[in-house]
Amino acid sequence: MQVTVTTSQHDGVFILGLGGDIDVASAVTVRDALDRVIAAGHHRIVLDLGEVRFLDSTGLGVMVGRLKAVRDLGGDMHLVCSSARIARVLAITSLDEVFPIHESVDDAVAALID
Repeated sequence: MQVTVTTSQHDGVFILGLGGDIDVASAVTVRDALDRVIAAGHHRIVLDLGEVRFLDSTGLGVMVGRLKAVRDLGGDMHLVCSSARIARVLAITSLDEVFPIHESVDDAVAALID
């Protein structure tokens, strides 16, 4: 399954909704989407992983790289993760200690605007 990307904004926070499989074949799509968002000046970003079925190390690398870029610009990136499978991947890689993780987009947006 290919990755899907949806976009929206709420209270000055840019939200990328991701779905499908984020792997070596599709991570470039996620990277390009995040690069466009950052280049457009959005530095408070929520990645909604609610529809992601699979996430490999390439996808994780894209997320970490763009987190660093956003933080270097004074922003932040939060994740929304409702899948036990994806939460386990984040925990195994200790990325649950790097990214702020929320159960809903509203919670992530609220944390970024506080």
